[in-house]
Amino acid sequence: MAAKGVQSLDLNSPKIDAHAHVGFFGSWCGVAVTAQEMVEQMDFYGLQKAIISYPDNEVTLAAQKEFPDRLKALAWLNPNDGPKALLEFERLSELKLIHGLKLHPLFNAYVADDEVVYPLMELAIEKDLPVFIHSGHPPFSLPWSVGSLAEKFPRARVVMVHMGHGHGVYIQSALETAKKRDNIWLENSGMPMHTKIQEAYQTVGAERIFWGSDHPFHHYAVEILRTQVCGLNPRQLADVFHDNIQKFMGWR
Repeated sequence: MAAKGVQSLDLNSPKIDAHAHVGFFGSWCGVAVTAQEMVEQMDFYGLQKAIISYPDNEVTLAAQKEFPDRLKALAWLNPNDGPKALLEFERLSELKLIHGLKLHPLFNAYVADDEVVYPLMELAIEKDLPVFIHSGHPPFSLPWSVGSLAEKFPRARVVMVHMGHGHGVYIQSALETAKKRDNIWLENSGMPMHTKIQEAYQTVGAERIFWGSDHPFHHYAVEILRTQVCGLNPRQLADVFHDNIQKFMGWR
């Protein structure tokens, strides 16, 4: 059962943001953050590092270059670009500029387990890089499609970003899918049901859930507090906020 009442926001415990963005997102969302602004907010809320992505990889790489110890870049690639995406993935990985692959089926309009994704998955396995993939929006990024992709590539390390996002059915599906596939990890940013964080920790696996913010789409304070009140004890919260993602990424 989740903890009762609202605790004060913990700004002192170590945290690593497993999912954030830098740059400007216009149109319907109208949010933006510079690398400098992000690091200043990370300092205030006790974040040691953040894993970042943006549709233009040059923006992400510039932010990482500015703050190499704090911001860690993923390569956001569109499988619909075919060989061009593969060449870019190869280039960035060979230069040791990225820490994983970011796939966004909703943003780039492909179903998560479509064959167009397969070459990038194969290259991610070859390069031993994790795959962070958006989930929670039909028809492109439903949890069972992510699960199908993970099943087709059992050697891939798949992070289901948002663990189903804002729909209760999709959230539960994310948990049930991850239970069946030991190569799926869950990231909880933007997922509104605090109790599902505790449930994932207890039923999917204590090492297989990460805290993230989806900053600047969501506020650090909200994302931190939702996890903080989910019902886990301080030692367990340390796993979710910091230790699990640090171990997963191979950081010391």
